[in-house]
Parts: sequence; C-alpha cells; structure tokens
Amino acid sequence: MPATPTVEEIEAAQFTGAPLADGQSALTVRVQVLLDRAGISPGIIDGYKGAMSESAIRAYEHREGLIVDGLLDEEVWIGLGGSMATGITMTYVITHEDTQITPDLPDDYARKAQLDWLGFEHVAEGIAERFHMDEDFLRDLNPDATFTQGEAITVVDPGPSLEEEVARIEISERRLRAYDGQGGVVASYPVAVGSRTLPSPSGLHRVDAVAVEPNYTYRPDVNFQQDDNTEPLILPPGPNGPVGLVWIDLSKPTYGIHGTASPAKLYEEASHGCVRMTNWDARELAHMVDTGIEVEFVE
Repeated sequence: MPATPTVEEIEAAQFTGAPLADGQSALTVRVQVLLDRAGISPGIIDGYKGAMSESAIRAYEHREGLIVDGLLDEEVWIGLGGSMATGITMTYVITHEDTQITPDLPDDYARKAQLDWLGFEHVAEGIAERFHMDEDFLRDLNPDATFTQGEAITVVDPGPSLEEEVARIEISERRLRAYDGQGGVVASYPVAVGSRTLPSPSGLHRVDAVAVEPNYTYRPDVNFQQDDNTEPLILPPGPNGPVGLVWIDLSKPTYGIHGTASPAKLYEEASHGCVRMTNWDARELAHMVDTGIEVEFVE
C-alpha cells in the first residue's frame, strides 16, 4: 500500500499533464484543497482520486464554462492557481476545546436520547472535521501524534468559510449548487440523496427554517424505525446526531438538508430521502441561506 503523502510532497506537488493518479497522491490532496478554497467542495480531503473528487472537478468546470469531463487538465489547474498556491498544509495546536469529546456513543436511539450532546468520539475526529479532512488521513499525516491538548500537528488549510448570500438552491447529480441573485454559482457541495425505495423530493420547494445544532425528533411512524425503538424520541444535538450540526427545513413535510455523522460515507450510502451533506458544508450553507429561498430538485 502506498505511503501517505508527506507535507513536503503535498506542498511541492505540480500538474505535469498526466491524470490524477489512482489511489492516494500528494497532487490530489493539493487539488482537493484548492477546489475547497474555490467554493467547490470535494467533501472529505483525503488525497484519493474518487467519485467525490471527480464530481468536484466537474462542478468547477461547469461553473467556469470549461469542458465538463471531471479530469484535471491545464485549464483547471491554472484556474485553481495550482502552481502559485502556498500553504496547502499548516501547523495547528490542539486546544482544550478540541479535547472535549463524547467517547463510546451508543448506537441505540433510546440510549442516545438520554444524553445531552452527541459529540465527537475522538479528538482526531473533531479536528478532522474542523479542517475538512478524513480522520484516517489526519492520523496518517501525523503518525506520532497523541492528539492531546497543546500538541502541534499538521493539517490542511481549506481556507475560510464562504460569506455569500444564496438566492436559490439546485440539487442534481449528487451535487447541491448554491446560486446568488445574479444566477452565479457561489458554492457547490457533494450530497447524498434518497434511494428508489426512499426517494428525495422532486420539483420546487422552499426553505422554511434553518437550525444550527438542532435536536432530532425520531418518529418511527413517519420516517423509519431504528432497531426496536417503536416510540417517538428526542435526540440531543451534536455532530454525531442523525442530522449532524445543521437542519435546513424544507416546505415538503419531514424533508430537509442536513449534516452527517459519517462524512467519509457520503457517496457510499443513500439517505432516507433528505439531502445529506458533510457537517462543515452544511454549516457553511446554513449561514448563507434564509427562509423563503427556492430549492429545486432536478432529475
């Protein structure tokens, strides 16, 4: 199995005309970070060429009016400022807040409902989400780290959160596109949507409410049944709750746009009909939308 790219390799990686390598590579890390900085989320930054990275390149090409093929080429590389970009990685010192975790979360919803907060189970998990990284990649990048308060570790720098005003949302091809009032794409995010048995909505809807760090009302008679839990429950908020750190309520009853406890599985699993995002993407979007804006599901 190839070794995890080093900081030096990531900072030095350049496009030479060849496609992104299969598996994990320093160049893919660099491209994922630059896409994220450009408002085109690759989902988790892990250095792997995969479906989410390809969809992000396609989204960038579409926004910039380039040939849409999902492949890294000279136009994409130059547009992202690939050769000139610096500080793809940086040093981060672990804080006391980072160490406030909720270890050994139960799977059972009834037991979760007895807690006050569904937090991160590991320090590395929370730091990985802060910097849009896959937890395993973070650990591999810091093989000797103990992830304790005061320790300096290496992370990627995805740049600051966007601060735009979103006027309309469109969801298609497992991407959520956020448009400004002039029709320009200000952000694009990978999403999980429903399956054939539990499909997402279709057509036009609107945002009815936006909640950050929401609790979750479990209603097995309306949505789905988890294990043997047949009665309604209220689960506390937290990044490892069923809807993660955000709930954007849609005008179609019981449906919304929300976060996830498992960002690495975003493209592996269908949702129960809602639109599922990484927690960091959902939080960014939540601060750019307002009630009443249009949400269109395009088939």
